[in-house]
Amino acid sequence: MDATRSGTPTVQYHNIPDQPIAAIVTSPLPTFQRQQRHCFGDSSPGEFPLAANPSIVLHVLTACHLEPQDLAKLEATCSFFRQPAHFPPDSELSISELAALDMCQKRAIFRPMNLEEREILKQRCGGSWKLVLRFLLAGEACCRREKAQAIAGPGHSIAVTVKGAVYSFGSNSSGQLGHGTTDEEWRPRQIRSLQGIRIIQAAAGAGRTMLISDAGQVYAFGKDSFGEAEYGVQGTKLVTTPRLVESLKDIFVVQAAIGNFFTAVLSREGRVYTFSWGNDTKLGHQTDVNDLEPHPLLGALENIPVVQIAAGYCYLLALACLPNGMSVYSVGCGLGGKLGHSTRTDEKHPRLIEQFRTLNLQPMVVAAGAWHAAVVGQDGRVCTWGWGRYGCLGHGNEECESVPKVVEGLSNVKAVHVATGDYTTFVVSDDGDVYSFGCGESSSLGHNTGPDGQGRHTNYLSPELVISLKQIKERVVQVSLTNSIYWNAHTFALTETGTMYAFGAGDKGQLGVELVANQTERGNPERVDIDLS
Repeated sequence: MDATRSGTPTVQYHNIPDQPIAAIVTSPLPTFQRQQRHCFGDSSPGEFPLAANPSIVLHVLTACHLEPQDLAKLEATCSFFRQPAHFPPDSELSISELAALDMCQKRAIFRPMNLEEREILKQRCGGSWKLVLRFLLAGEACCRREKAQAIAGPGHSIAVTVKGAVYSFGSNSSGQLGHGTTDEEWRPRQIRSLQGIRIIQAAAGAGRTMLISDAGQVYAFGKDSFGEAEYGVQGTKLVTTPRLVESLKDIFVVQAAIGNFFTAVLSREGRVYTFSWGNDTKLGHQTDVNDLEPHPLLGALENIPVVQIAAGYCYLLALACLPNGMSVYSVGCGLGGKLGHSTRTDEKHPRLIEQFRTLNLQPMVVAAGAWHAAVVGQDGRVCTWGWGRYGCLGHGNEECESVPKVVEGLSNVKAVHVATGDYTTFVVSDDGDVYSFGCGESSSLGHNTGPDGQGRHTNYLSPELVISLKQIKERVVQVSLTNSIYWNAHTFALTETGTMYAFGAGDKGQLGVELVANQTERGNPERVDIDLS
């Protein structure tokens, strides 16, 4: 390929500034006189024939961890990267496809899959290993797979270390801490019965906890049914230690999300299954409140891979990976416009939220609060919609929004993470700063605006920098907050060093720090004595 005459447009290489291909190729070369470079080489001295050294090229592509779109642009730029490389395991694959496959094989979810399962995933993603790689990377980015996690549940908390150990603390009326008792614990305590099992994901709901291992198995404990009361319908029995969910043993699960009326799980192939929605067919099927059988989510997502799910009080969001980009689907109760379709009607089957196309925004992370939702785009913009009470949408008012709307108060911030709760929203920027807005009850926003903590219960209608987290002088990478209308909220901030800070309500020990005298909450972030690194 003669780059000086190819006529190709400027190519964006991964971590390389934009510049014309001609500028890259024809810059002065002190060693060789020849200025024009050919991928296939010729007999001229100093020529490097790529076609004669494909293994070196493959190693470089893999070692550089190129993004899938970069590999696709190489194929579009040069025929060498499009032609069959004649390498195992498939001699028909191109160099860029082989590089994508090699990078897929380094992902924890992909490694255990057999050849048939890999091929099924490939076809489900669109027939390309580059698309499979994008699917895997998207899931890792939004779900913190293989990384430390802090989960602020309704009255109780879960912390997962990088090595997969699990600590729990807080309310334990249903055995949701997993220690074999129903005693409250304010001090973080490791769940010893999980020794030898590496946990990579956790979810906490009212009186229940779910953990997912690196083998795709799901362990659940706490109460075994759903309902609207503060503690829900208690069910027939309590499970006080982690128990394998038998109905999911044939599904390799990578994520779980717990709403008030249902639980949803996501398989490694990107399929969504739900439990226990109730008898009103909100998700296209009827179940009892204590139904433990998974039901596949029917409709538009049956043949589209999903990388992340998020559960609100009575609705579900799904971040889907389409060949032409990322999209968000919603299903369930539409009150307040929280499904994002410009209406307030219910949806029994997943429906595409079309507003993101209008906004020219590629969703990368979704969050479902009790009554409102949020998305972070690839460009760092944040959108919110649904009930706007207490200013939880961040638009400067308390109005509802029935379609996603960009939060203008964050226009100078590049967001990488968003978390939502009961009328509360947190946003983490790429430099580790944290912004919050919405309901200030229980000091869960982290704002102490006056002497002696005055103003820490104030509601914020627009995004406000959380100064108290800025002062810890550590880069925050994740925030988790209580997503329940029946519990006072608490919040965790996790730093890149694996340090965990807590603030908000702590009346049940859910902060993981000891409160003195008549204290029921903490207004300033306090370090939790767990090393999650």
